[in-house]
Amino acid sequence: MIKLVHAGKKFDDLVLLKDFNISFEKNKITCLFGPSGVGKTTIANIVAGIVPLDEGLVEGVDNSLFSYVFQEPRLLKWYSVYENMDFVLKDVYKDEKRVKIIDTYLEMVELSQYKNYKIDALSGGMAQRVSLARAFAYPSHILIMDEPFKGFDFKLKNEMIYLFKRMWEKSQRTVIFITHDVEEAIDLSHMIYTLKNRPVEIIDIIIVNNNREEIKNKLLSL
Repeated sequence: MIKLVHAGKKFDDLVLLKDFNISFEKNKITCLFGPSGVGKTTIANIVAGIVPLDEGLVEGVDNSLFSYVFQEPRLLKWYSVYENMDFVLKDVYKDEKRVKIIDTYLEMVELSQYKNYKIDALSGGMAQRVSLARAFAYPSHILIMDEPFKGFDFKLKNEMIYLFKRMWEKSQRTVIFITHDVEEAIDLSHMIYTLKNRPVEIIDIIIVNNNREEIKNKLLSL
């Protein structure tokens, strides 16, 4: 279990977290759901050690490796699809194994035939598929997904969610998923924390089950 315990964080006069407690079950997908600017990304960055706490503890992340998928694909545009994958894996795997892993994940996101294409030649959705494949190919323990499907139309978003689930089933790991989209939260998560206010408060903890409409109504009422 990964935990923030009695966490406190200020930015100048803004108190973002005060005696804040939250936990993330290992090898499950936990959603931080709430309006833009509430502090979802900061909480994830505290877990990752990018943002330090002023008070409290982060537990359960010792020696953990992190990978990320952001709202915009953070890829090297002058590299090919394959080279972007290779860039983050070259110090992790030996050549033969690395080639096999890259090919496996590119096949899973249906981009095998595009592996020699430069990033600039891809659509936004295809570039985000590369980001997903790269994040899963890296042997991380914790994956942070920060609004990765924002701005996609319904069809493309559903395709991306399908590909994400496919990879997660193959390579299960702890996922912190950040969104303010109700459908994404329900479709992807095992558990949803709904967040509001300053300092941040957990308004509800929702276990995702088959009662989709009930969960949807809860999230829409916030």
